[in-house]
Amino acid sequence: MIISKPPFCPVQFQDSDLLNSGFHAATDMHALWADLRENQPLYRADPGGGREPFWVVTRHEDVSRVLRSHGEFSSRRGTILCVLDLNTADIASDNMMADTDPPRHREFREPLNKAFAPSVVATQERLLRELSQDLIQSVLEAGVYDIAHKTMMFPMAVTGTLMGLPPESWERLAELVMMTIAYDDPDYSAGSAQATVRQARHELFEYFQKEYAQRSRDDVDPDVIGAMVGMDLSEGPMTQEQVLLNAFVLLIGANVTTPHALCTLMSVMAEHPEQYRAVQENPELRASCLQELLRWSSPVTALMRYAVKDVEMHGRTIRAGEPVTAWIGAANRDERVFPDPYTFDVARRPNKHLAFGLGPHYCIGANLAKVGLDIFLDELLERVESIEIAGEVKHVASHFVPGYKSMPVRFTPREAHVR
Repeated sequence: MIISKPPFCPVQFQDSDLLNSGFHAATDMHALWADLRENQPLYRADPGGGREPFWVVTRHEDVSRVLRSHGEFSSRRGTILCVLDLNTADIASDNMMADTDPPRHREFREPLNKAFAPSVVATQERLLRELSQDLIQSVLEAGVYDIAHKTMMFPMAVTGTLMGLPPESWERLAELVMMTIAYDDPDYSAGSAQATVRQARHELFEYFQKEYAQRSRDDVDPDVIGAMVGMDLSEGPMTQEQVLLNAFVLLIGANVTTPHALCTLMSVMAEHPEQYRAVQENPELRASCLQELLRWSSPVTALMRYAVKDVEMHGRTIRAGEPVTAWIGAANRDERVFPDPYTFDVARRPNKHLAFGLGPHYCIGANLAKVGLDIFLDELLERVESIEIAGEVKHVASHFVPGYKSMPVRFTPREAHVR
């Protein structure tokens, strides 16, 4: 997805384009969102092709309401746009953390919170630093290095460790994650969109089934999958299907957002070297810099809910049962909340971005992602004087994450690290 700033050129679009991954990759979505925010803050889209019409909200206040108010908007029928795009029923309702509402949601979430607690994340800091150093050293040694693939492996190594997955499987797991969320991208496609998603899910569930068979409820020091095997829900022990579904969603959620944020960090610091210097010279700006990075990158483009009851918004009625799409990328550029929203400002405070969502479904791995980004930025500031984009940048075709599949960069080392 193109990231630009005003004055915008008008974007002509058809409702079906909102579910068109290629359109997202090639289009200045911020221009489209700015127009919707100002002129049609509650927009009804009819994508055609037998797919269900859906509502579009783009203002920060409205996106926050949709994500937070589970009494008005439910997650049970699915939360990502592929449910609409591929016109498929979500089989995980009430069995997967992402597709539940409170109080059922808490049954899954509260035990898993322990697996991502600050004390657990702290055990991964050494690995995160080693991964950061390795990525930076790869660029310094190569001169020009395409970081997109290696950033994809960055969270996979941490997630794989926490989930107890063998390292030799990480590469293929990362590929399957991309097939799941970028099924229209020719570099990840295995035929039709439906065939690509079907193959990825089949292979992932087959993989997790084998991992499940190696766990026991009696494990003394379980990994994340082992912890789920040992979990009890209101109806009894967590079933194999429930473990597989939740392992699947944890793997997807952990591994699509951080690579995009890391690549965006490279891109924005190359474009705005004065902001990079400001953080180098003023370490106290590091925290606000990371918050601004999350706002700017908006690693998840949109999430979805279904109206529980009739809801009034902007003088229109969303009927019970209708899907509502909440565009996080649009909300994070809302002029009503963020002064000068199209300027990357490392000193921006306050910064009420929605990069990790809001409400009951606030990203369970948010703390892990923030610690990882902070460690990477620390290493970058210590070892790299300046950043340059050194070739063509290619975006992933996806309406879920505005990610990158190619980003060649060049680093100028700081004098203390010249070898």
